[in-house]
Amino acid sequence: MDDHRDDLDTWLQARIDPLPPPPGTFERIRRRARRRRYRQVAVSAAAAAVVAAAVIVVPHVATSVLHVSQNPQANGAAANPRTSSSASSGGALSEGHQPKPEAPSASSPVKSAPSTYPVPPDFAATSVTFVDLDTGWVIGQAGTPGHCATRYCTSVARTDNGGVSWYGVPAPMTGAADGASGVSQIRFLNAQDGWAFGPELWVTSDGGLHWSEVSTGGQRVIDLETVGNRAFAIFATCSGTGTDFAAQCTSFSLYSAPAGQDSWAPVSPVLTGLGNGGQDASAQLVLTRSAGYLLAPDGTLYSGPMSGGSWQQAGSVPRSASCAPRTAQPDGQPNGALLAAATVSTLALACTTPASAGGGAQVFTSPNGGASWQQAGTVSGGTVTSIAAQQGGEIVIATTSGIQWSSDGGASWHLVASSAGSAGPPGGFSFIGMTSLTQGVAVPVDTAEHAVWFTVNGGQAWHSSLIAGS
Repeated sequence: MDDHRDDLDTWLQARIDPLPPPPGTFERIRRRARRRRYRQVAVSAAAAAVVAAAVIVVPHVATSVLHVSQNPQANGAAANPRTSSSASSGGALSEGHQPKPEAPSASSPVKSAPSTYPVPPDFAATSVTFVDLDTGWVIGQAGTPGHCATRYCTSVARTDNGGVSWYGVPAPMTGAADGASGVSQIRFLNAQDGWAFGPELWVTSDGGLHWSEVSTGGQRVIDLETVGNRAFAIFATCSGTGTDFAAQCTSFSLYSAPAGQDSWAPVSPVLTGLGNGGQDASAQLVLTRSAGYLLAPDGTLYSGPMSGGSWQQAGSVPRSASCAPRTAQPDGQPNGALLAAATVSTLALACTTPASAGGGAQVFTSPNGGASWQQAGTVSGGTVTSIAAQQGGEIVIATTSGIQWSSDGGASWHLVASSAGSAGPPGGFSFIGMTSLTQGVAVPVDTAEHAVWFTVNGGQAWHSSLIAGS
């Protein structure tokens, strides 16, 4: 019998040459490796950009113009599905500019204006909002009444380069503020979640491509701010007519809703049904990353955490004639006492003097969240309309005579944008807010300017940005 073990051992010990791979295999492997390295570099760069943005943007305060997110994924993540919905609209662009399939996706912010979405003509901006140094929106009326895309001429424009150029995006299907109807203000939390209000309330969760009206139970939304992953709003019972939608208000309540949902609910029983003894007054909401402030119509200041929990009285405004609550301004902005937050606990307050008494304001500051106040200085001339405060002691105030700037906590003031000269628009400004320590934006009183104004040096100088395409 033959012994095959020697043959088997010989075969097992023999050298084995593997078969060569199919042609092109190694090249495909190299291409995949290069793509993997590019993706890793891109992700690292994106993460660095997010960190850089978090450092550049004011770290503690969510002002009226910049709505800061405590959740890094909120800026750029897909919107959460809605838990409830109301009458939905795809929005409309004035003068026949309708949404097209190739419209830019809000989940992938565009850095150049699409040619198919020109800005509607004669854009009269009434409100502005920014979510970072580059990306912002304005809302107002544009086009010619009777010749707009629908029976409404409400329009929204967006910039992705800090106001260098703008392009048109869909707007809520409603008119200008008129008593209990229409909208005049806009706020975005991130690239997807935004709200149009004053007095109606509309919401978008896809960057403004579609808008839905939110039922408010007959109340008017007179103020709305955003922080983290939530929106906070003041719902009020008012009977003012025309553009004075926030006039003749007798009851104010603070509501909140998560981004991507329409489930608005009172924040706290203590902040429900606030008033001023039946007298017409106004209220104001200011948010920081960790705490919020509500200036009630009777001058009481309430504060509470942004993460949930009870709100309670933090103090009250100084008891003087100039700080007495008064009827809101025509655009819904508060009147009498104007509040701003430089940090979580450092506040600034402008107690305005009526135009009939010469205008201007007394400026107060608080280092302890409104528990006590110290008078800092006085702003002279013009009707004060808005205030913003910065972490380093800088304060900017908008007036009907221009913009006043202080670098020492309000002790001294300098007129840096005057309506009497080329440095400012006629009629001054109705709103001012700071996007970062150096960048800010202001809205002119005269909407026929068709522009908003920017600063890039902390408020010391301002320039206009025409709301038009590149």
